[in-house]
Formats: sequence, structure tokens, C-alpha cells
Amino acid sequence: MALDGAFLHTIKNEIEEKALGSRIDRIYEPSREEICLLLRSRGWSGKLLMSAGADSPRIHFTALEIENPKSPPMFCMLLRKHLSGAKLTAVRQLGMDRVLYLDFDTRNELGDPVTITVAVEIMGRYSNIIVIGGDGKVLDSIKRVDPEMSRVRTVLPGVVYEAPPGQGKLNLFSASEEEGKAAILAAQGADLAKAVMSAYEGISPTLGREIVYDAFGQLDVNKLELDGAGWQKLFGRLEQLKGELDGGGAYTVLCEESGRPKEFSFIPLRQYGSLYTPRAYPTASETLDAFYSERSRMERMKQRSSDLLKLLSTISDRLTRKIALQTEELKSCANRETLKEQGDLLSSYLYMIQKGDKKVTVEDFYHDGAPRTIYLDPALTPVQNAQKYYKEYRKAATAEKLLTGFIEEAKEEQAYIDSVYDAVSRTAGESELLEIRQELSEQGYLKHYTAKNSKFVKALPPLQYRSSDGYTIWCGRNNKQNDKLTLKTARPDDIWFHTQGFPGSHVILEARGTPMNDIPDRTIEEAAMIAAYNSRARNAALVPVQYIEARQVRKPAAAKPGMVIFDHYFVLYITPDEEKVEGMLVK
Repeated sequence: MALDGAFLHTIKNEIEEKALGSRIDRIYEPSREEICLLLRSRGWSGKLLMSAGADSPRIHFTALEIENPKSPPMFCMLLRKHLSGAKLTAVRQLGMDRVLYLDFDTRNELGDPVTITVAVEIMGRYSNIIVIGGDGKVLDSIKRVDPEMSRVRTVLPGVVYEAPPGQGKLNLFSASEEEGKAAILAAQGADLAKAVMSAYEGISPTLGREIVYDAFGQLDVNKLELDGAGWQKLFGRLEQLKGELDGGGAYTVLCEESGRPKEFSFIPLRQYGSLYTPRAYPTASETLDAFYSERSRMERMKQRSSDLLKLLSTISDRLTRKIALQTEELKSCANRETLKEQGDLLSSYLYMIQKGDKKVTVEDFYHDGAPRTIYLDPALTPVQNAQKYYKEYRKAATAEKLLTGFIEEAKEEQAYIDSVYDAVSRTAGESELLEIRQELSEQGYLKHYTAKNSKFVKALPPLQYRSSDGYTIWCGRNNKQNDKLTLKTARPDDIWFHTQGFPGSHVILEARGTPMNDIPDRTIEEAAMIAAYNSRARNAALVPVQYIEARQVRKPAAAKPGMVIFDHYFVLYITPDEEKVEGMLVK
């Protein structure tokens, strides 16, 4: 579900309640389409996140840790120039449309008081964050729109700001029942839910369906068949909606069986029945945090790590082609024993061969004396023909030995590249990416990585979890951390976990001197779930996780980071549960 004007109204109320009168302490741009304002007032502080991303445009307070990039982009620098220390004095919504205006009082370069407005327009791929000066002109925007991009509305520095064109819909708070009824009847089609959405500003398809379902107990309602009682039910539900918009709602996120968020609203969503699992949240911002957190984190890190992912994909594709070619070459070596047999037969029947012969048929003592024809090079002597077959045999045997080694090396390298790709896809911040870049540089994959980059690397500790039985569980963030955790940090009797057949993190369960058989099954299952969740298989239904005492895990000489070997192990099949894993995380 997209963020509609009705839900934005609840966000407006929340910002007014919490942040009106606060000042901007810090400004940073986590990604190219996001801005985060740290607001402070006496006894309160909060992070206001604004996003113009096409797939997740929104504005709300966030409790998530959002890393501040080392080098601020130009738009961020402009915001810092005009808004650092500014005071939030008003929050306005354009009717019930998806546009919110934040008015900040500050002073210009001459010291004169001025009001700077930040317009947050939440309109799908046309979403934008626009900074407007006291004279009503655009100072800049996170997405510039020139005349070639839009004939309707230009958004460029120096251009007078114009609000997005309206759709002529009614405002739920100011429209009368007569106006609402006329607008609903004038809407195209007979479906009442679509007609309500078309008549009133800020109502999304999901909210429109929920209004009708709450009023009539079903979704299939024909507006043309409504009688007086029917209209009364509808407008009674719309009147109730006004109170829910101003603080009487129940913030809800509907989740699929896998835990993936599907819908959100400021009222309970009953239209789906038992298809999804509802989760309640106390505020509008916490609702959006829960719905968008994983998606926005992945998008943010995808932007920052796109070059790494492209490099790793290219290397993996090259290795796949290399393995395929070498496997085909290896197949051609399968007849090496036949070459040796032919050399032996020629050596035994030299007396039957004359120089210039093109072939000879002999009794094959390898196959019960059956006749066997061997082709010859007429330019060679009988002895030279026999030596030729021996030479081809030795060549094939050597090639098979080398190719087998080359294929094994290529497969190990591909497994390493896959593990790095998985680590990059699960990174949560710039520091983790820099650690991975440093690792790839040390392994020779990043040729232009310079030592000066390493000064920005702030080593993060492994992820720490606490099991239901009170055991501490550690999880590596990348391959180098996996090595350190498994080979140096873990004690011999600690339990080591890793997904079987999937790249992922090394997980260590602190045994605290307890024999593995005496550790509660619930804790073993939770540690296995952490390993499954922190791997490429986190969205799979059933994931095999192997576990063993850390003393039995060792690293081969010259092996790449994160690569270990072990002999005997146990396997547990587990279903990753994001909510349960996040609940065990020690923050």
C-alpha cells in the first residue's frame, strides 16, 4: 500500500504534537533520495526521515540507526546552509492531498529573519523534496524537473514554487453529505469503494475498500442500489473516520506468513479476513518504520554498493564460464586409458606394421582377444606410432590432473565471491561496506582501492543475540569477522553454526562450559535460526543449518577469508523468522 493523504494527515498531527517549536540540530542525506533531520527541543529529540524514493516515498519519525555518509551531497550542503539551527514553526498539509509543508524560521546571510519551507510531495515516481525560500522561489530540490521532463510543472532553483495540480476531489473534513453523495454518484462505475476513492481526497484503494467493508460487511456494493439506510451507513463510517484521523485510530501492519509486511493503515484492516497477520503499533511513525525499514535499508545499501555488486556478479559469471569450459575439456580426457591401451597393443604387434600403413587390426588382449583396429600415421615408423599414443596418454593424464585442480580452485573462488556478495547484500551501513572493500582489495579484486580509504573503516563488533534461555550468540558481519569469530574468539566447547549449501554468516553459541548435548534444544534452534536468517536463504521456507563444536572447525592453509573445513557435524532444518530473530538482537 502507498502512503495516502489520510495517513499523511496522521503523520502531520504527530509532527505537530512532538516537534513543533524544536530546532534542527543535524542534517544528513543517507541516500540520494532521502533526507534525515535531527530535531531537538527541551527534553526531546527525534529523527525526521523524508524520502522521495519512487517505491517508498514517505515522511515520519524513525528510531532506526541511519548512518551519516562521510561526504555530504550538494543538496545536503544546501539544507545545512539554510536550515541549520532553524526552528520548526508550522506543519501544513495541502488539503488532504499527499503534500506536507514544514515551515522553519531562521535567519538569512544578512541576519534578517526568514521562513524557509520544505515541501515533501509524496506522489510515487513524481515524489520530491523541495526547499522554498521566503520569496516563494525554489532554492533547490532533491529531484530537479526541467521543461523537457515535465510540461506541466518545472522544479528548478529560482523558479516560483507551484503546488502540484489538484484533482478536484472533496475534503473529508469540510465537505457536506450532499456534496459527498453527489460526487460519489458522479464517479465512473458502480463500485462503491472506487467511487468513494474518486470522490474524496487522500483516500487510497485499500482505505476506500475498508470504509465500505466496515459499513456494509462486504466489498461488492453497488452505489446505484443504495437506499436511505445505506447512505446513512456510509456517511456514518466517514464521520467515524474523521475521529480516527485525528487520533482515534489503531495503527496496523498486515504481514504475510513469512513475516513480510503487506499493508498498513491507521485503522484495523478487516477486508482481508485471516489471510494476513495483523500487528499493532502505537504511532503512525512506528507503523511506517516497521513497514519500510527492511525495504529502505536494502534500497539504501543497494545504491551505495551497486559498484561492488556489479563487480562480484561479473567475477561470478566469469568463473561460471571458466568452470563450464574446463569441465568440457576434462570430459575429453576421459579416453586416456584407451590411448594407453592402443600404445601397448602397437608395441606388442610391431612386427605386423609397416611404415606407410594407415591402420592395423590386432587381437585385443585387453578385451578377450577381440579384433581391434588402430589408426596409424603413415609418415611415422611403427615405434613412433606407438610412442605417439603414449605421448597423447601422458598429455591427457596431466591435463586431467591439472583441470581437476583448476576446477576445484574455481569452485572455491566462486564460493568465496558468493559469500562476499551475500555479505554486501546484508550490510547495514557504510562502515561494513568499507570493511568489505578493504577485504576485496587485500584479495586483489579491487585494483584501485587506496590505503587512505581504510582510515574511514570503523570496525563494528559482531551482531550479538540473546537466546530465550539466556545464552549469548554471536554472528559475523563479513568474512574477515567470520574468521576472527570462529578461529580466535570462540572457545573450543562453543557451538559453531552455518547454513549448509548457502553462503552466510558464521554463528557462535557460547556454551559457557555446558556440553553440547546439555544445551537446551530451544537455544540450539534459535542459534540455527540466526544462522539461517543471516544468510542468502533468509527467505526460504526450510533451511539446513549445520552445527558442531568450534574445536572441530579449522582453516586450510592459504584459504580465502571465511573459508573453513570440518568433518563430522549435525544438521538442523529451520524456518527463518525475522520477528523472532530481531527480538533476540541485543542493541
